[in-house]
Amino acid sequence: MNRKILIVILIAVAALAAGLFARQYLASGEASQAVAPLNFSLPDLADKPQSVEQWHGKILIINFWATWCPPCLKEIPEFIKLQGEYKDKGVQFIGIAIEDKQPVQDYLKRININYPVLIGGEGATMLAQQLGNVINTVPFTVIVNQQGQIVHRQLGELTRQKILEVVEPLLTTK
Repeated sequence: MNRKILIVILIAVAALAAGLFARQYLASGEASQAVAPLNFSLPDLADKPQSVEQWHGKILIINFWATWCPPCLKEIPEFIKLQGEYKDKGVQFIGIAIEDKQPVQDYLKRININYPVLIGGEGATMLAQQLGNVINTVPFTVIVNQQGQIVHRQLGELTRQKILEVVEPLLTTK
C-alpha cells in the first residue's frame, strides 16, 4: 500500500515538473525572436504549395488544428470574424490542418473560412514542434510580428481577448 502511494506521488511530482518546465519554456520564448526566419511551404486544398514568404511583413496568426479537435473547431468562427475585421490592417490568419485533405474538405463544406487553409499532415506536426509545441497538442497557435519574430505561442484554445492583447500593440509598430 505504501509503495503504491509513493509511486503515485512520484508520478504527480514528475507531471508537475514537466508542466512547470513547459510553462517556463513557453513564457520565456513568447517575446523572443525566431531562431531562423520563418520559412515553410505546405500545400493548400488544391495541392498547390503555399510559402509563408508570401505573407512577409504581415502579422501572422498561424493556427495548427484538426477536424477531430473540438477546441480547434470552437475557435475557428472567431478567427473568421477577426480575419474579416483585421485583414486591411495587415493581419493574416493561416490554418494548418495536421491531417489528411479529405476530412478538411468535408469540414470546409460546412463552414466558409476566409483565410488560407494548408494541409500539413505529419509535416505540420513537426513544424509545430519546431515553432514551440513542446507537448504536441492542438490547437496550437503562434503569432508572428511583421519582422518574422514569434511574439506569442498558445497551447490550447486561443481567445479573441488574447489575440487582441497580442496583436493590437503590433499594429502601432511597423
